Amino acid sequence: MNEHPSQNHDLEDDDAPVGTVLGRRAALRLLGLAGGAAAVGGLALAGGAGRPPGPPPSGPGGPGGTPPASGSMGTSAGTSGAQSLPACIVRPAQTQGPYWVDEKLKRRDIRADTRTGKVPQGVPLTLHFDVSRIGLNQCEPRAGVIVDIWHCDALGVYSDANDQGYNTKGQNFLRGYQTTDAQGKCSFTTIFPGWYAGRAVHIHYRLRTLDSAGKVNGDFVSQLFFPEALIATVHAQAPYKQKGTRDTPNATDSIYKNGGNQMMLTTRGDVNTGIVGTFNVGLNVG
Repeated sequence: MNEHPSQNHDLEDDDAPVGTVLGRRAALRLLGLAGGAAAVGGLALAGGAGRPPGPPPSGPGGPGGTPPASGSMGTSAGTSGAQSLPACIVRPAQTQGPYWVDEKLKRRDIRADTRTGKVPQGVPLTLHFDVSRIGLNQCEPRAGVIVDIWHCDALGVYSDANDQGYNTKGQNFLRGYQTTDAQGKCSFTTIFPGWYAGRAVHIHYRLRTLDSAGKVNGDFVSQLFFPEALIATVHAQAPYKQKGTRDTPNATDSIYKNGGNQMMLTTRGDVNTGIVGTFNVGLNVG
């Protein structure tokens, strides 16, 4: 089986939704928890069964998207607010954005451009994913999931893009993928992202599973966000501060409004030692 899928995706506008919404009763039935007492609102996932959301422990993106492939996956983060519910909780799918490029670049440290060796400057960020398979009332580690991440640099610039004010085509800084290990874990070394007009600070991520022929049989896209206080602290440092004041906090970001508060990274560390972010993800595929 090829480890990474061969297809690319078209670049779309900034606000096309991804995913479908299940109501509370349907979600509980799928979990084998019909009649459960947890207070649950609607939950979003891409094309399949999931589990009801509970409040995240604390606060884990931009633009527009292509719908996931058939056989797609739901995601989750945080821990349940009800004792009867498992640790994986379904969270909203969000848009893929115009900056998705399938670089097929397997690496933990995604900072450098592989052609020039140049490393973008910024506050170090280590990002941990913990991926599980959702079963009835439980989450089991899910090995072999392809996790892609991509985001802008400290000044709001994406690699391999031709956008207003810059052309980075052929570069691949701040992009890469890892495959989850037997414990369902993978990690990335990167920098804290900057901002650009009209968007809150975010990181994009994509989860894919492959069949024995290397064909995608599960595909989920969403975004991760950061607490406002942490953003303000980081962006007061060089080189972020030369960009000026952000025009879009989380609260006014159009993508964040689609469940971004459920995609808030749990973080620790500081600008001197580096930031560490953790995100737990539950999939509704085998």
